[in-house]
Formats: sequence, structure tokens, C-alpha cells
Amino acid sequence: MRAVYVLCVRQLKRYVRSPARIVGSLGQPVVFLLALGFGLGSIFKRAGAGNYFDFVAPGIIAMGIMFTAVFSGIEIIWDRQFGFLKETLVAPVSRLEIVIGRVLGGAIVAMLQGFAVFIVCIAFGFRIHNWALLPVALVFMFLISLLFTSIGTAIGSVLQDMQGFPLVMNFLVMPLFFFSDALFPMKGLPKILEGALRLNPVTYGVDGLRGAFSSAFAFSIITDFAVLIVLSAVLLSIGSYLFSRIQL
Repeated sequence: MRAVYVLCVRQLKRYVRSPARIVGSLGQPVVFLLALGFGLGSIFKRAGAGNYFDFVAPGIIAMGIMFTAVFSGIEIIWDRQFGFLKETLVAPVSRLEIVIGRVLGGAIVAMLQGFAVFIVCIAFGFRIHNWALLPVALVFMFLISLLFTSIGTAIGSVLQDMQGFPLVMNFLVMPLFFFSDALFPMKGLPKILEGALRLNPVTYGVDGLRGAFSSAFAFSIITDFAVLIVLSAVLLSIGSYLFSRIQL
């Protein structure tokens, strides 16, 4: 498992050595947080639904994790074009170890990015009702990271055009984010839209985060964990299979 460790450390070094990437990845979540959290807060409060900033913050944290995690897949295309991937694939280790190392490294990086967004939320006034459940929230952050890093790995293993990757991501990640309960509560929605939200894995990740911060789960903590763990395992398996079929 040394290869897994080495690849994880490599991903973390790339992240730490790029402060511009860290700051740049915070831009979109902060804009959403300020524009929606404060912009719609008064309307949400007048509707008798409570503090909208506290409601939307877990969704914005999930968004920061999702985009960082998915775009870790572009590194596969980058490494392929510049020959680094060939050096990795000819190493005397299994491709499964390579995938696990890359996915775990990317998931840890995405989780760190999500934690940075969490700190920003705290600075702007986000309130945690039960600090004892903070470790549970960190576990949910990691599961969301693992899920979307696996998606990025699967897509990065198939695509060879670096310019096409962001386009695919925008057609996948943005709909998943907007058609979840990240920005609006599920209660009271039309049945068709509510059904779409229930089929969306992001809904369970956001519900897990929101429940850990507020002790109020729309589903249950077991359901949220089960959905994320099963989907992460399935997508990691798909990503591993597609990565194993990469031709040198």
C-alpha cells in the first residue's frame, strides 16, 4: 500500500504548493454564500422558515467540496498529455492501488477545501447547534469528497481532451447541486421535483451535513450514510475499471 500513500502525499503537495488554487476555489462558494445567505435571508425569515444563512451554509460547503473533488479528475488528463501518467502506470504496482491513491488524495484535498469554506461560514456568522456532532460532519465531508472524486476519476479516465472536461462537469455537477436541497428545503415542493431530489446523492450529503450542524435530519443519519457509502463504492469501482482500461 506504499503506492497509495505516495500518491496521496503527491496530491496534498500539489494542493499546498498552490495557494492561488486554494484562494480561487473559495471564490464561487463565498459569492454564493454572500449573495444567497444574506440576499435571501430576510425573505426566508419573513416566510417563517428561520435563518436562511444557517440553512444554506451546509449546501455551500458541499458545493466547495464537489467542485474541488470532481476537478481532481482533470489531473489524469493533464498527466496523460505530459507523460506523467505513463510513468505511473509502468510502475510495479497494480492499477487498483494507483486509483485508490489518487482518489483518496483527491478526496482529502476536497475535504480540506470544504473545511476552508466551513471556516469562512463561521466567520460570517454560521451557527453550529451541536459541536459534539462536528466529527460526524467531517465524515460526511469526506464521503461527499470520495463520491465526487470517484466521479471525476471515472470521467477523466475516459476523456482525452482537457478542454472538454469542464464542459462535462458543468452539465453534471451544476444540475446535481441545484436539484438538491442545498439551496431550498424539500418540504412543500411539487412531487416530481421532490422525487428528483430524493434520487440525487447530493441531497443526502447536504442533509447529513445540515443534520450534523443542527441535529435535524430530513431523512436519517443512517440513510444518509448508507446512500453515500454505497454510491461511493459503486462509483469507485466504475472509476477503477475505466482507469484500468487506459492505454499507454
